[in-house]
Amino acid sequence: MSELSTAVDSPVATGSVPGSAALRAALDAAGRVLGEERVARPAGDAARTRLLGPNTSLFRSRRVAAVLRPTTAEQVGEIVELFSREPDSGSLHAISTGRNWGLGSREPAEDDAVVLDLGGLDRVRALDLDAGWAVVEPGVTQGGLSRLLAHTPRMVNVTVSAAATSIIGNALDRGVGLRGQRTEDLAGLEVVLPGGETVRVGWWPGAGRTAPVYPHGLGPSTLPLFVQSNLGVVTAAVIRLPARPEALRVTRLGFPAPALAEVTDTVRRWVAQGLTRGVPRIYDPAAGASYGGAEGEWAVHLPVDGTAESVAALTGILTAEARRSGLFTEISATDGADPARPHHEVTRLVERAYAGDPDITDTLFRAKMGVGADKVDPEAGFLFFLPLLPFTGEAVAHADRLLREAAQATGVRLSATLHLLGPDLIDCVVAMKFPHEDDAAARAHRALDLLYASFADAGFAPYRLDVDHAGQRDALAVDAAAVALTRRLKAVLDPNNAIAAGRYR
Repeated sequence: MSELSTAVDSPVATGSVPGSAALRAALDAAGRVLGEERVARPAGDAARTRLLGPNTSLFRSRRVAAVLRPTTAEQVGEIVELFSREPDSGSLHAISTGRNWGLGSREPAEDDAVVLDLGGLDRVRALDLDAGWAVVEPGVTQGGLSRLLAHTPRMVNVTVSAAATSIIGNALDRGVGLRGQRTEDLAGLEVVLPGGETVRVGWWPGAGRTAPVYPHGLGPSTLPLFVQSNLGVVTAAVIRLPARPEALRVTRLGFPAPALAEVTDTVRRWVAQGLTRGVPRIYDPAAGASYGGAEGEWAVHLPVDGTAESVAALTGILTAEARRSGLFTEISATDGADPARPHHEVTRLVERAYAGDPDITDTLFRAKMGVGADKVDPEAGFLFFLPLLPFTGEAVAHADRLLREAAQATGVRLSATLHLLGPDLIDCVVAMKFPHEDDAAARAHRALDLLYASFADAGFAPYRLDVDHAGQRDALAVDAAAVALTRRLKAVLDPNNAIAAGRYR
């Protein structure tokens, strides 16, 4: 593990460019396309691991050949074509806003990549509030789009991360919002293929087009090929915009750790019977502390939305069910509405997020991370582990034991949030915070390795991989032939490995 890298504040337009003659020629041509001011090159070999600046997880800083910063989709097509010409031209690693925190931030999976920073593509190209969609570019953030939709009947499926995070970047890596999995928000993609050709897959708006939004089309659906993919560079997406609810309320529950399995099965019944909406969440004591959870206790957030009458009715049913169960030490459905309640402010922020309004000031984000979004990479120590669990009390209790074993073995503080993605599936978000120093980072990375091993042994595979575990895909695959099929597609579409050579390899 390397020490924390020193950030490079401004591009270096001169200096030696390591690598092959083909790579140097491609970078020179990229400079002519973009202008040299939008090409950052390392001043020397030692600077190649510092070009991206620090990453919050203290993953090994990769050697980077250059950073390219286009501002239009047309420029992206030209750049991809340049790097597709020869096998030695190098590989492009595309990022959106670069805030893939806990999984690598801006880092590519492999050394010697050329980073294609798409943050300058930041337009909302089109918006249809009646049909419920927006065409956005990779640099569009959830905070930016939510501000555009303020006081309209549509909203964004936001995550609990910072307002300045990319919608497309998160969706393409199968992130989870408070209304559901963000892959379900993708209706269409504009993709630059190796060679520079641009295609639009799924549903796409056109002049005079009145067809409803339907991403699957006729015949084989190609949109999913570009999710967690190294087959192309996405320059825009059609994002679904859910209808904004007329009313919304979050019921808060608290319970002691010994009741975990029984509470999980109880909440599963409520989810299966449609008593909640969006993505309910269960927090372990460490995760729940940021939301006002009682010390040492687990917490539950159950969102309900709809008309005012339906929200009142369903909230009443949930609270009555919770009381009858005898499992909970705290039951409250009024924290967000009653300023006198002790957790009013935090619950109000949670309810606003469920209603598509991210915390623009990042109040909760700062409380959880200890710093603002602009300070996460240089100052915070943070890792993610993201397994999927069956929605059963037995599985959740098993996962909790594995987390406690890893924490005990390493001394690392772990926190877990369970996103309930329907009656059968849980997205378990495990966060590891640590001081930005080598010993603490080494212990956190050891905990991460233990979790990858122990959860795989239990049959709980991750749905996203960090840059240091990109090679785990083969070991975690259900069918090796399916992985081989994607590699055959890669060989056909990208024979010169121009795009993200190490991504989900």
